[in-house]
Amino acid sequence: MSGRGTTTERLGWFSDGVFTIAITIMVFQLKPPEDSTFAALLALWPTGLSYIVSYCFIAIVWLNHNHLFRFFLHVTPRLVWINFVHLLIILLIPSSTAWVARTKLAAVPVFAYAAVFVLVNLAYIPFEWHALALAPDELISARTRRLAKTRSSVTLGTFIVAMLVSLKLPSLGFGLICCAVLLYLRPELPWVGSEDAGEVPSGSASLPRREQENPVR
Repeated sequence: MSGRGTTTERLGWFSDGVFTIAITIMVFQLKPPEDSTFAALLALWPTGLSYIVSYCFIAIVWLNHNHLFRFFLHVTPRLVWINFVHLLIILLIPSSTAWVARTKLAAVPVFAYAAVFVLVNLAYIPFEWHALALAPDELISARTRRLAKTRSSVTLGTFIVAMLVSLKLPSLGFGLICCAVLLYLRPELPWVGSEDAGEVPSGSASLPRREQENPVR
């Protein structure tokens, strides 16, 4: 298929499909309690908590992914591979979630769970910074770019701390993961001014010249 918009849309549809698969796998791993009592239901609280956090995390990543994708008017080889690596790490979330749920927030599973979040963030940062590099100056100010990169660094640092803390205090490590996830609850930075609230221009003139000259067909 040809056309810059169509090519970008196809990559976006593929990405949406991967996010859908990740959530579907998590749903299939949910098991009802074996006994028909409230006690058996309450005993599954680690499962419910871990799956809610993972679902919210995937939803937040998709929201930010979709938000940044509006800056890509062309698909470049760099974007394709950054996106593929990002999606690959996303698919690790269901298995790590199941392990945490089955072991009731044990230390090593929470450590591995936090490690997956670290990997997701490491894969997301190049994607975000590539999008910010393509965003026109009239849409994203230099201050907003710096703040976005700061938020990425703070989130990554929190996930790393959560990973290390979980070996001794898994509940605290899990709590730090939840706090780090909340930093990306809104794709837009909540403290930036209205100068960054505009829409992406429909034409390609706002893109850097190097992206205009090398679109993937």
